[in-house]
Amino acid sequence: MSIKAPKGTRDILPSEVKNWQQIEKNACDVFTKFNFKEIRTPIFEDTNLFERGVGDTTDIVNKEMYTFLKSDRSLTLRPENTAGVVRAYLENNLYRESPPVKLWYFGPMFRYERPQAGRQRQFHQIGVEMFGIQDASADAECIMLASEFLKSLGLNDLVVEINSLGCSKCRADYKEQLKKAIAPFLDKLCDDCKSRYEKNPLRILDCKNETCNKLFEEYDLKNSVSGIKLCDECSDHYNKLKQYLNSLNIKYVENTFLVRGLDYYTKTVFEIKSNNLGSQNAVCGGGRYDGLVETLGGPHTPAVGWAMGVERLNSLIPQLNEDLIDFFVVSDNQIEAVKLTCKLREHGFSAEFDYNSRKFAKQLEKAAKIAKSAVIIGEDELKNGYYTLKNLENSVQEKVSLEELTAIKK
Repeated sequence: MSIKAPKGTRDILPSEVKNWQQIEKNACDVFTKFNFKEIRTPIFEDTNLFERGVGDTTDIVNKEMYTFLKSDRSLTLRPENTAGVVRAYLENNLYRESPPVKLWYFGPMFRYERPQAGRQRQFHQIGVEMFGIQDASADAECIMLASEFLKSLGLNDLVVEINSLGCSKCRADYKEQLKKAIAPFLDKLCDDCKSRYEKNPLRILDCKNETCNKLFEEYDLKNSVSGIKLCDECSDHYNKLKQYLNSLNIKYVENTFLVRGLDYYTKTVFEIKSNNLGSQNAVCGGGRYDGLVETLGGPHTPAVGWAMGVERLNSLIPQLNEDLIDFFVVSDNQIEAVKLTCKLREHGFSAEFDYNSRKFAKQLEKAAKIAKSAVIIGEDELKNGYYTLKNLENSVQEKVSLEELTAIKK
């Protein structure tokens, strides 16, 4: 029986890697313009980090984490990376730097959930975190950064959805409104929602269960609650965010049901959706988490960030063709072929030769598939000290010296 990749994982083959490299390159280029610095954190962390940071009422912590014991210590493959970045921010004393501290990351995450299109058990995220700025300009900059990055990938038809969850004071009355509105059909909701009803009723709004969502529509839940009544501080912050977005000409829609799936969010939450390919797709989600650094043992630190699923991004952008190499060396003299191939590589070109020393016709057939040009070394070439350079796009051939060959501009 052959061994296959575990369910919920997949190989990213060479034919796809070009797109992944483009996504990462664009991220690095755009984020650098905004003065964000890359950080690379461990793939596994202390389980307690996610239990405290992500929240014990989330599906991630309750159902989806890959947790294992090693020497009696509980470790977890990271299901998201904000908690890990906050841990690194504290452990490495980055909070002592002059704010803002602006970080970005790219890497694999792990959640045990039902695999489906664009969602795997090992998946990849690009994300940013910005620490130390209380003003809504930080929220606006993060949204602007996400928009610029998506546009760099050709995703232009973007809609930003925003909401404010306020602070713990603001949410108290809203939670009671929700519980009152949900009570008549609570017994029909899924077990998760029944559990959330007492622990964190806002999380019910993030339920993905189709039956629950139909009940929300049937009982007109959106019109049964008036939305969170923000305190003066939270209201001022939310209004400033909208002013900043207006000044930046960023289109946005207010969605009072937008809560996101993690417990650490406060005040601003947002999603960015793309209408590319004729269907609306959420490609980015984030918000402000002013209490998370303190929850994990640090000083009170305002913070905001977002994350994007790379698999989802990859499905929305055109698939790029693999790059052709510069030269394929065609020869029945393996020593000369190896020597020239190495010389071309030393001069910065990509080059390959035929390891099996097949007939010239087979070698040229292979060259036409993977290279821009073929460099032919036959008996005449060896005897007279030149190479035959063949342009594989137009079949034009010319005789060149080694100096002329290595002086060709890429």
